[in-house]
Amino acid sequence: MEKGCYVKDIAPASDVGGVFAVSQAAQGKARNGPYWRLTLTDASGGVEAKIWHPLSADFADIAPGSLVWAEGRAELFREQVQLVVERMRFLSPAEQAALDEAAFLPSSPYPLDGMLDELLALCREEFHHGPWRKLVLDFFADEGLRADFRICPAAKGIHHAYAGGLLEHTLSVFKLCRSLADLYEELDRQALLAGALFHDMGKIREFSGGLANDYTDEGRLLGHIMLGVAMLEPFLARSGLSEALQMHLKHLILSHHGELEYGAVRLPQTAEALTLHYADNLDAKLAQCRGLFAQQGGGPGWTPWQSSLGRTLCRIERTPEKKSPEPRKKAMKRECLSLLKV
Repeated sequence: MEKGCYVKDIAPASDVGGVFAVSQAAQGKARNGPYWRLTLTDASGGVEAKIWHPLSADFADIAPGSLVWAEGRAELFREQVQLVVERMRFLSPAEQAALDEAAFLPSSPYPLDGMLDELLALCREEFHHGPWRKLVLDFFADEGLRADFRICPAAKGIHHAYAGGLLEHTLSVFKLCRSLADLYEELDRQALLAGALFHDMGKIREFSGGLANDYTDEGRLLGHIMLGVAMLEPFLARSGLSEALQMHLKHLILSHHGELEYGAVRLPQTAEALTLHYADNLDAKLAQCRGLFAQQGGGPGWTPWQSSLGRTLCRIERTPEKKSPEPRKKAMKRECLSLLKV
């Protein structure tokens, strides 16, 4: 079975037909009857879709993770592309088996193995205190935890919401905290980096991953912050870390959302906790910017309204970069080769 149209190719005022994964589905009520609001996704991204009445009445339930063939018309709604579904059906087991699931799983643009190798190499370089080093290396020696961390998304929809997103985000926050620790020598470098490494680790139990990428039961009831602290407990017990350093790491995890109304269990109350919060927030915000600018294509302009940021964003023309002069040795070699061709 052919995949058909990809999300990235959907343009306003165009006809659409293709296989998509349903990542979110919710019912609503309009003046002319009930309707379905869906998010249809594939490896290239996601698009909001509406099934209006009376077609909506044909679907008693639409489960996240379902694969569907959907046809309809794309239009602009509040400056964002939206698909009005005119026909839709669920794929049969045989049709699903004939498809490559990778075509429906958005993934990090960076190689997962390369990012994991880089992160572990940085950990071996940075953690010199024996108990910190034992904690980190013992955790990543667990093949199940390492494999789950490698592919886990960092979110359901706001930032890094794709396979490998948690690894990508963690690596970025870790490297950002390294730079900040270089600049601010009063920071406890190894405690800060341990917080950067483990701050979102509970997400490997908060999210299901896969086509649905939904919250697990423990994810809904406990959340990734509490889950992350619980996951570390047995490793902390064997690490030999002092009680004060164990408490500090837990505080870094519990407070990294910064404000109680944004999910922090405690406000950041150490210099390292403040640093981690701002590094985490900066990487998440810039990831949202990248996603919005990518939807625009190249060139300057304004993005659609982004509710999670509470604003639209403007992509300004970039300052021209001066090209680095070609190394003399390389230039001479190129000149010699050109003479040989004459």
